[in-house]
Amino acid sequence: MNKNDYTIRLEEKKDYREVENLVRESFWNVYRPGCSEHYVIHVLRDDEAFIPELDFVMEKDGALIGQNMFMKTIIEADDGRVIDILTMGPIGITPKLKRQGYGKAILDYSLEKATAMGFGAVLFEGNIDFYGKSGFDYARKFGIRYHDLPEKADDSFFLCKELIPGYLDGITGVYQTPQGYYVSDEDVEEFDKAFPPKEKLKLPGQIF
Repeated sequence: MNKNDYTIRLEEKKDYREVENLVRESFWNVYRPGCSEHYVIHVLRDDEAFIPELDFVMEKDGALIGQNMFMKTIIEADDGRVIDILTMGPIGITPKLKRQGYGKAILDYSLEKATAMGFGAVLFEGNIDFYGKSGFDYARKFGIRYHDLPEKADDSFFLCKELIPGYLDGITGVYQTPQGYYVSDEDVEEFDKAFPPKEKLKLPGQIF
């Protein structure tokens, strides 16, 4: 990969179904048999927390190969304050181009744009081995807890990056996932019928 063989731009309405299929291909059988992420992105675009100015696609040789999006959400601080933050994703790269640097490229680009818009921090669920390369760390180090997670449960999936240095200084509290990320299996199944059939497989490493 080099910086001259791809472009990153805002998603347009004409891209929606192609992006949903890209996300479906990227996440299929990764975290569960099948996936729900393509329906999640479909729902999130109509959510009031969605940020169109931070909804990006990546193109290479005239084809869409990646995407990332952001949503507004909050931390409910222990002292009663409500702290505005961002969450992110799903972020996906077409399977044949994974682990070649494209994911980090669109991630870093979109984080720069979010920073330029004045947002203070991003919290979301991800793998520290990948996202740590772009400056993410465990959210617990910032004093932020994941909602509904039992005390002493594994929270290594919950990551944070300050876009404004010191934005979370002096803050402890609970992160809230935007409601748009919660979708029913029944709605996912119905939505998926509009896409080409794919086999759902139970594979090692899946978490659902």
